[in-house]
Amino acid sequence: MSMLFMRFPGGKGKALTLSYDDGVEQDIRLMEIMDANGLKGTFNLNSGLYAPEGKTYPAGQVHRRMSESQVTGLYSNSGHEVAVHGLTHPFLEQLSENMVTWEVLKDRENLEKQFHTIVRGMAYPFGTYNDTVVDCLKKAGLVYARTTISSHSFKLPTDWLRLEATCHHKDPMLMELAERFVNETPTREAWLFYLWGHSYEFEERDNWNVIEEFAAYVGGKEDVWYATNIEIYDYIQAYKRLEFSADGIQVYNPTMTDLYFEKNGTPYCILAGEKKDLK
Repeated sequence: MSMLFMRFPGGKGKALTLSYDDGVEQDIRLMEIMDANGLKGTFNLNSGLYAPEGKTYPAGQVHRRMSESQVTGLYSNSGHEVAVHGLTHPFLEQLSENMVTWEVLKDRENLEKQFHTIVRGMAYPFGTYNDTVVDCLKKAGLVYARTTISSHSFKLPTDWLRLEATCHHKDPMLMELAERFVNETPTREAWLFYLWGHSYEFEERDNWNVIEEFAAYVGGKEDVWYATNIEIYDYIQAYKRLEFSADGIQVYNPTMTDLYFEKNGTPYCILAGEKKDLK
């Protein structure tokens, strides 16, 4: 019997990523917390809703979008990913197909010009979608889209355009899940902890300690790969391209990525372009 399980870079059995929406001022503090603990993630932006340059908000307003220059300054070369969140944050499933396409493609185009990168991911505004929306995303060249559904599990995604998170940061199971993730070791399929939310919620609820404690607890672990959403997607897709002989004794890696797996309990690294005989 051949027991074959993917592992993340470095042979790690676990990966962790964050996904935060709207491009609000509180992302500045959130990113500081993430960076201090070695966490990585994705920020989902509405490029049609940037605040005017120099805008000041009334006292007490919590949801404070940043201006285009603030957004560029914060996320550029940060090591984190930027992704689509709809040009104007609409309920996409309520729009006609052409309007969905415009909301998605225009946001993608704006972000690609703003950050001089290729944007391939998304989070659904309000978490709502239908099959027509998903089809529009495929045509727009997006490869994953996060919902607001919490799985409370570490299973790897199977439908990347209906991507479920492990949980939201206000979930009462957050630290219970974090403790399991940190203290247990996957013996078969690799694990992914996917956390999502809005950073303004920490100010709104006066509970920045929630993300500070979570980040300190899960950060800095040698057996965890900290990555953006797209980095995890790309690695898994590269792994799927490994070519095995019929008997599983030979393997060839046609990608440009070093890939890791365990076969019958033995760890392997197959370098980019390498062909190797296995035990």
